[in-house]
Amino acid sequence: MAKRDYYEVLGVPREATEAEIKKAYRRLAMKHHPDRNQEDAEAGKKFKEAKEAYETLTDVDKRATYDRFGHDGLRAAAGGGGAGGFSAEGFGDIFGDVFGDIFGGGGRRGGRSQVFRGSDLGYELELELERAVSGDSVTIEVPTQAPCAECDGSGAKKGTEPVQCTTCGGVGQVRMQQGFFSIQQTCPACKGAGKVIQDPCGKCHGRGRVSKTKKLSVKVPPGVDSGDRIRLTGEGEAGRNNGPPGDLYVEIRVRPHKLFERSGADLSCEIPVSFATATLGGEVELPTLDGHVSLKIPAGTQSGKVFRLRGKGVSTVRDRHLGDLFAKVSVETPVNLTDEQESLLRQFDELLSTGGKRHNPRAGGWLDSVKRFFDRISQ
Repeated sequence: MAKRDYYEVLGVPREATEAEIKKAYRRLAMKHHPDRNQEDAEAGKKFKEAKEAYETLTDVDKRATYDRFGHDGLRAAAGGGGAGGFSAEGFGDIFGDVFGDIFGGGGRRGGRSQVFRGSDLGYELELELERAVSGDSVTIEVPTQAPCAECDGSGAKKGTEPVQCTTCGGVGQVRMQQGFFSIQQTCPACKGAGKVIQDPCGKCHGRGRVSKTKKLSVKVPPGVDSGDRIRLTGEGEAGRNNGPPGDLYVEIRVRPHKLFERSGADLSCEIPVSFATATLGGEVELPTLDGHVSLKIPAGTQSGKVFRLRGKGVSTVRDRHLGDLFAKVSVETPVNLTDEQESLLRQFDELLSTGGKRHNPRAGGWLDSVKRFFDRISQ
């Protein structure tokens, strides 16, 4: 029976990378391994077929030969032999290479004392809108885990040193063998350090790290907005077993502003305008982050009208161009009127009514729409 194409066996394209080939083989090996399919005679054959394809396609020379000449080329190169047999020992080697990253091992090559990178930390920095827009340098205090100064991070009492772990022989890992499976796990005695502390440091109690509050200066770039993050490399928690520290991520939160709302580079605000100014026209003073500007209100301006002031917005960290300021007019209704004011206002309203739609076009149009609506439903 002719052999199947190796790429077809693994279910990968011919241009697949080594990582893609390894991933495909891992999936098939777990699915068809004989230990997991003891009553399925076909499983062993499929496993052997996948292993043969994997060994060939992850060998640069063999893969090049196979791509050019196929199975015949491999047989010729091997002097008539196959591309690879199957044995428990061979599988142990492959298993260590392919599955080591899952179980924390390094295959048959052996392990070494494990070091652990410190955890990343997060910090929420609240800023006023003005400070976020202009940028600033801010000092923050961050609670973290730092190397113990008393023992230099070793965890052992000053003048002593950790000793080699007898459980793992100092490699930080132990091997478990079960059938074809060879699994490396972190040593339970030393937690992967390869060493144990017999006389712990009195300050850190053998942990090698102590709680500490660090003061850091954070340079806030101009234009930051809520959700933006600033990364401070190496300012996270200290690593274990002299591992590298983590990072600190400072997340910006801009406090709500009394006057402005921000949307990217644009600002918006609402300006109260008196009834007389909206009717007769005039000018109002409008605040911006750069100071006050004069906004001209045309006669007959209605409540809800939005004026756009170009270039009076802000910039962002990704775009230095200034956005716009959108000012929404809110016509203020007079309150707490005196008797005289009420009388004059009623006289004014009567005078307006004599002009019909000319003075109140929106109200007149709305009344016409209402009349047509009721005429239609009454038919």
